[in-house]
Amino acid sequence: MEESSTVPFDEFKCPANFHIPFDLFVSKEYKGLGSQGNLRFTDSAGNLVYTVRKLSHKSADNRSDCTKKLLLDSSGNTLFTINRVSKGSWQGFRGNDEEKNLIFIVDKTLDESTRTEFKILLLGGNNGDSKTELQMKGCPFKRACTIYKDDSIVAETSLMYKLGIGKIFVPRNRFRVTIFPGLNDHCLVASLIVIYFDGRRLWI
Repeated sequence: MEESSTVPFDEFKCPANFHIPFDLFVSKEYKGLGSQGNLRFTDSAGNLVYTVRKLSHKSADNRSDCTKKLLLDSSGNTLFTINRVSKGSWQGFRGNDEEKNLIFIVDKTLDESTRTEFKILLLGGNNGDSKTELQMKGCPFKRACTIYKDDSIVAETSLMYKLGIGKIFVPRNRFRVTIFPGLNDHCLVASLIVIYFDGRRLWI
């Protein structure tokens, strides 16, 4: 698969005729009993768009410590490699290239039971000479996450409320990600959502 070239965030523009938000639907796929499951993203018709693969290794105390995740397209090609470099810090690389294609750096700046916040630095080129800062804020338990560029909303998640009696109980095991016009790199947003929920074991 040919990897996309790295370009500044401001150049990630949708076509002129693209004026409506784009929705992805997030859920977890479990391979068996005891499995923590992998995130998967589908379109409104239920077609698989992205899936996440975890790569684990054993830490010094022989516990599984997942430090790397791959965002794959529906054919299994790697779109982003996401490395957790330390607690509360991640790096994202385009494709499998972890030397030249560093695209973003994410740092968690607030971690409370009801709210988390992240600072995202997008690198505009291989030398990092052009940078754009985003903010990601919300409450993971409520599946609430909003990504901002300055005062503009880039993307946000939402639970799928139902009319009538169904709205009394709103399940959190599947939710919507809405990507707004102006950003054409949907897999970048999906990668940030993966980071937002990284380490969240409870998924109900």
